[in-house]
Amino acid sequence: MSSAPSSALPTVPAASCDVAIIGGGPAGLMAAEVLAQAGVAVHLFDAMPSVGRKFLLAGKGGLNLTHSEPLAPFAERYGVRQAQVAPWLTAFGGPEIRAWAQGLGVETFVGTSGRVFPADMKAAPLLRAWLQRLRGQGVAFHMRHRWLGWAGDGALRFQSPAGEVRVPARATVLALGGGSWSRLGSDGAWVPLLAERGIAIAPLRPANCGFDVLCAQAPAGETRRAFLQELLGQSPAPAVGWTPHFAQRFAGQPFKTVALSFTDSQGCAFHRRGEFVATATGVEGSLVYAVSHLLRDEIEAHGHATFHLDLLPDHTPERVLVEVRHPRGSRSLSSHLKGRLGLDGIKAGVLYEHLGKDGMNDPVALAQAIKALPITVVAARPLDEAISTAGGVALEALDAHLMATAVPGVFCAGEMLDWEAPTGGYLLTASMASGRVAGEGALRWLRRSGD
Repeated sequence: MSSAPSSALPTVPAASCDVAIIGGGPAGLMAAEVLAQAGVAVHLFDAMPSVGRKFLLAGKGGLNLTHSEPLAPFAERYGVRQAQVAPWLTAFGGPEIRAWAQGLGVETFVGTSGRVFPADMKAAPLLRAWLQRLRGQGVAFHMRHRWLGWAGDGALRFQSPAGEVRVPARATVLALGGGSWSRLGSDGAWVPLLAERGIAIAPLRPANCGFDVLCAQAPAGETRRAFLQELLGQSPAPAVGWTPHFAQRFAGQPFKTVALSFTDSQGCAFHRRGEFVATATGVEGSLVYAVSHLLRDEIEAHGHATFHLDLLPDHTPERVLVEVRHPRGSRSLSSHLKGRLGLDGIKAGVLYEHLGKDGMNDPVALAQAIKALPITVVAARPLDEAISTAGGVALEALDAHLMATAVPGVFCAGEMLDWEAPTGGYLLTASMASGRVAGEGALRWLRRSGD
């Protein structure tokens, strides 16, 4: 990430400032823009050598800025936090982000999925233009300044290349990210600092994450359920992962054109077509990320979650059974499945993985597995591997302007707040929108305090 546009930003000594923004991701930068446009002296601090590192990484394969959905379905993507997030989006949602990008000289387009991208698909030019505008508005950037909390007199403490410095600020905006991708700066180290000041924090949990599968050696049917219960009662944790043969052959390969169905113990149902990837120990990718919050919560409640995979969503169960039963003569079963149903590669491999030789030779069991293959996951991948995090600063601990009620003058924004959303532009949109809310809140606080 050494090529980040902000790597050359100067470190400007600051004895005091109107507003200190801690965290140089999209939420912090957006808060800085709101305040700087109003003529406020803004100092932005970040522990990393440059700002926007996760933003740049997110744009590596094409920066998904936002989504073109109307506001109502857009807001529904935030689940239990829909009521709190919707007002942010009303003020600064998809259309506003597109207009904002255009104001930076970056045109956008809507892809076939409804996602919105810069015309050149790149994050760096947009970030470069944004930082140039912020510098022109007087925002001072302080890189390699790791926040250590508050001093006894209320000043902000930072560990800097020159040693510890203290910065009095009339207002503070915290935009410190969640707990994933710590190498890019989001390490969750802020949790105890805020908890010590009486700000309620929900535990950080992985979101948009992969999962480890239950080992495929468990027997089928009732025996499998008993086996699962036995494993879950053991210490250490149950054996996980694909068989060595499957992992060596298929790890990193995608399941394409499949449908995933899952209903949790509360009756919440999910069904969607898409694709995902087999990992060495389980599954990850867009289709898995879309259902990850339900799988994660089910695992936390019951120790495991089982989703069903339709390997041929364009085929009816009746047709699959007919084709499986079709006489194959001297052809091998693998050749038969490929010729009659187009099943080969990883799809055939996962059937062998779960059914074994006996199950593969049972036409009814095979046809049922093709249309509804049960895959049990027993653990989310570690927090630092997740695309984003759930949990964080409880929204109930903040007022409508995202100010902490326990620490007046301190505002919070971005992924460090307790909300989550799927990929597809929803994460970035809410992060930027919350940054605007926090920036406007800090401006309101300054004016109310006598600015």
